[in-house]
Amino acid sequence: MAAYQTIVVGTDGSDSSYRAVDRAAAVAADSGATLVIACAYQPASRRDVEHAQDELGSDVAYQVVGSAPAEDTVRTASERATKAGATKIDTVIVDGEPVPTLTHLVRERQADLLVVGNRGLNTLAGRILGSVPSEVARKSGVDVLIVHTT
Repeated sequence: MAAYQTIVVGTDGSDSSYRAVDRAAAVAADSGATLVIACAYQPASRRDVEHAQDELGSDVAYQVVGSAPAEDTVRTASERATKAGATKIDTVIVDGEPVPTLTHLVRERQADLLVVGNRGLNTLAGRILGSVPSEVARKSGVDVLIVHTT
């Protein structure tokens, strides 16, 4: 089997998703693959923005609304990936839901491996409604590495 060429990993900024990034970076380092670190986010409503500004002040509110948290997430993930040995790293921030975003990126980047953490697989809601790991495993069309992170 040939080594992976392009690996997509999803992160939401949680500790468990960063562990998935660490594992994806190690695989990318071993195979010389490009690592695409993706963070999907939902933009805050005008009401949420105004509430954050009222509670936090406009000089701090940007950190919790809009794309600023996603930008911080991929920056941190990229730094971790570099420390884990990955050398070719791209970051992507997408306004959207995690599953469609990841499956779209896999197709767009012609990735041959998708890496996600297992968070959500063992919850009742995850078993009934489906979780990000189980959904992308069904829909991605490529190898999926579900990293045990919990």
